Amino acid sequence: MTRTGAIDAVSDYFDAGQFVSDLAELVAHETESQTPEQAKALPRYLAKALVPRLEALGFDCTIHANPVVGAGPILVAERIEDDALPTLLSYGHGDVIRAQTYQWRDGLHPFRLVEEGDRLYGRGTADNKGQHLINIAALTSVLQTRGALGFNCRFLVEMGEEMGSPGLAAFCEAHKDALAADVLIASDGPRLQPDTPTLFMGARGGVSFDLVVDLRDGAHHSGNWGGLLADPAMILAQALSVITDARGQIRVPEWRPTSLTDDIRAALRDLPVDGETGPSIDPDWGEEDLTPAERVFGWNSFAVLAMKSGVPEAPVNAISARAVAACQLRYVVGTDQADILPSLRRHLDAHGFTAVEIAPHDRGFFDATRLPPGHTWVTFVARSIQETSGKAPHILPNLAGSLPNEVFADILGLPTVWVPHSYRACSQHAPNEHLLKPVARDALRLMAGLFWDIGAGKTPVRG
Repeated sequence: MTRTGAIDAVSDYFDAGQFVSDLAELVAHETESQTPEQAKALPRYLAKALVPRLEALGFDCTIHANPVVGAGPILVAERIEDDALPTLLSYGHGDVIRAQTYQWRDGLHPFRLVEEGDRLYGRGTADNKGQHLINIAALTSVLQTRGALGFNCRFLVEMGEEMGSPGLAAFCEAHKDALAADVLIASDGPRLQPDTPTLFMGARGGVSFDLVVDLRDGAHHSGNWGGLLADPAMILAQALSVITDARGQIRVPEWRPTSLTDDIRAALRDLPVDGETGPSIDPDWGEEDLTPAERVFGWNSFAVLAMKSGVPEAPVNAISARAVAACQLRYVVGTDQADILPSLRRHLDAHGFTAVEIAPHDRGFFDATRLPPGHTWVTFVARSIQETSGKAPHILPNLAGSLPNEVFADILGLPTVWVPHSYRACSQHAPNEHLLKPVARDALRLMAGLFWDIGAGKTPVRG
């Protein structure tokens, strides 16, 4: 009944191959929330893959219909040992991004776990089935070693995160009492480096939209009409050029945040953002007076996700009628989410681009959140992880990507600490998604140690 015993037990679970076997079972569920034909797979994943595991640990489980009609269900599981004990809320999502089956390399399939060397391939291995399985396995190890968790635990698993978490905010607003806790500790996203644990306490927000120039019906011969008809692609390209400059520095005044304060700069100082696990960064891209870490974690970034005018696959000698660019802004705390698109409208109009339409995407996105790096729960989690790993974790004020963290931070009012179990080159949202076995084994040990420490009676004082 020791901390070391719990860590050893979860290490044995991995070394015996049980983690790989359990993950293969989860991956086999074809839970593509963006594919309507897979709608029945979403509740089945909760009922067949997760509920039996959690009930075996003494959790009471309820699968709730989503407040948004047609959106995926939400599982709430809870194990209450004593009302006087601290309560942990954790989170995961069982839905996955589109499978992209025919883009995976030979020998791989998105819904069949394939083990090759240090990699476990399959859709959801990294995002997010492997990550919430690690946390459930770590809870199991602590419970079996100690005979009790030593704290109360609630677990929320949604089936629509890849769709922007429709209904999650409304669900949490309606079930505040049932989801009450002292802290959220959950896992999603990547470590900065595979061999070093990472903590982050929020996420950048994201909003996506189309810029559209639609001038007329049909294309017209470029010889007969060239020089007489406005070219929508040229207009769109010029409009994009006033949103950023040639190196991607944002030119919309309201999109330039004021939240890169001295304490955030200090937290980001010396954090690695380049390395062997991904493409080399472009040092001359982005805000010139910011470090690479400040650009990706402390600032806003604008991206053109796709563009089209005419028929790129088979161009003809004609001036097209329409041009469209799918765009996205990732933004940090300190950006007025409600004014992102209105301020863009004002900016384009001021530069003479009144013909450019802004069309918001239907898919929801998340707001920006951030917990101070010096918060007592951050310090507690970092100390526990360092004790287990022997390494000081990388601590980020917020993830560069987006998560529904505002639901937990703003609606439920919780301090939020995320401990990711993947790495940046995992091909998340792409073909050949995979989880690194050494990272998974290390993460199991870290979380077993952390859950043990939470149950040891030395957690931060309740606020």
